[in-house]
Amino acid sequence: MKITASDILNAKILIVDDQEPNVLLLEQLLLDSGYTQVTTSMDPLVVCDLNRINRYDVILLDLQMPKMDGFEVMAALKADHSMDYLPVLVLTAQPNHKLQALQAGAKDFISKPFDLVEVKTRIHNMLEVSLLYKKLAKNNLSLEDTVQKRTLELTKTNLLLGQEIDERKKAEASLRETYIQIKQLKDKLQAENIYLQKEVARQFNFDEIIGNSKLLSQVFQNVEQVAPMDATVLLLGETGTGKGVVARAIHSRSSRKTRPLITVDCTTLPASLIESELFGRERGAFTGSDSKQIGRFELADGGTLFLDEIGEMPLEMQAKLLRIIQDGEFERLGSPRTIKVNVRIIAATNRNLIEEVRNGKFREDLYYRLNVFPITLPPLRQRKEDIPLLVNHFVIKFNKKIGKLIDTISQEAHQALLQHQWPGNVRELESAIERAVILSEGNTLQILDRFDSFEKRVPRDDASIKGLVELECEHIAKVLQQTGWRIEGHKGAALLLGLNPSTLRARMRKYGIIRQSN
Repeated sequence: MKITASDILNAKILIVDDQEPNVLLLEQLLLDSGYTQVTTSMDPLVVCDLNRINRYDVILLDLQMPKMDGFEVMAALKADHSMDYLPVLVLTAQPNHKLQALQAGAKDFISKPFDLVEVKTRIHNMLEVSLLYKKLAKNNLSLEDTVQKRTLELTKTNLLLGQEIDERKKAEASLRETYIQIKQLKDKLQAENIYLQKEVARQFNFDEIIGNSKLLSQVFQNVEQVAPMDATVLLLGETGTGKGVVARAIHSRSSRKTRPLITVDCTTLPASLIESELFGRERGAFTGSDSKQIGRFELADGGTLFLDEIGEMPLEMQAKLLRIIQDGEFERLGSPRTIKVNVRIIAATNRNLIEEVRNGKFREDLYYRLNVFPITLPPLRQRKEDIPLLVNHFVIKFNKKIGKLIDTISQEAHQALLQHQWPGNVRELESAIERAVILSEGNTLQILDRFDSFEKRVPRDDASIKGLVELECEHIAKVLQQTGWRIEGHKGAALLLGLNPSTLRARMRKYGIIRQSN
């Protein structure tokens, strides 16, 4: 039972949304992708009638509409006895509506605002499943018809030839075999559908992790294995390889996904405050503490605590961290009362912790407590086959952010991206693509300034290095001036530069950038 590309492109699709721009956008996207039978409607009241006439293979259904919302439409479709399968993909911008829609019978969802790559992938995946289901239903009807005919023949045979017992037994055996084949076919199709959904989800996009290389596939497999367990995970890898993204993927696939994921960046917390940040404090615990503070461990109770760059944690704090990992209990600063919490630990580091243990900078017992299930994230230079996918993802992202319409990449840019060794890994690539989108003219991505030296592949002198530093310094200062020296928030410079506010402040200190008075 095989679904061809022609089957998918000729499938019947209905788009239902009360917002005309959304309808036109989705319709044009599908037509441009080669789909031939696309119907649209802005009236949810006519969906059932349209479906009885056309028997759509997939229905893209908005949840928030006047007259009749998406949940009511799905209920009406389910009440239609001619439908035993609901091929609905809901369109929603509300995270809490996604689970409700799936419980109401929807097969998948598409998030608003639309990510065009996600839209095409989910529709293609949904159509494969829907068309397979239709073929199975057709085969079932054929088999049931065969069974009915055989049963009628056997009945007539029994009435007319009651003495031919042997023949009747053979017919009954054949009937049982037919039922077994039907069940096997259904079981096989169900298994294939589950496998297909997993493969499509994993092939190019595992949550926020982009890639399909063998090394990254191994990371995906490790995440799927350990996520449902409650084991402590240690993420190893260079800066910028995506350790934080993998931590979020593990949490979102665990039994704790409805509880918070609390992140602690050990590099940004001052040594004098890290204990109160982790464990909390009572009012008056030390000079300047004029209010009670709930620590990160309490905030993460029932959920997951992500200790990013654990190798930076002061040695004196490591013993206290070891105690809470072992016993699940601690005391707030200034309080004798012991607090018990149930927290899953995910730690990450770009350091070689074994060397840190040998050098006396990291506790050996804490290392063994953290190293229950290590996952090593490969650097980008070892999985360069993922670079085109990452570039496409980031171009789409920054097109939306900056308002560009870049849809192609020059050959020179492609070669520069593949030749560079990416010491900053995916984070460096993301920053480079954002810069390229800003600087590129027209609809073709061009790598300017930053990658000139990479393309030439010759040793760089001090003057060229200084030029790049000056360029970054000037760019940061320019963005700060445009935002009125606002660092954080929706209109802050950190968001426009694609940096964490703490990272931006560190670079301002590094380059001596200070606010200029008018």
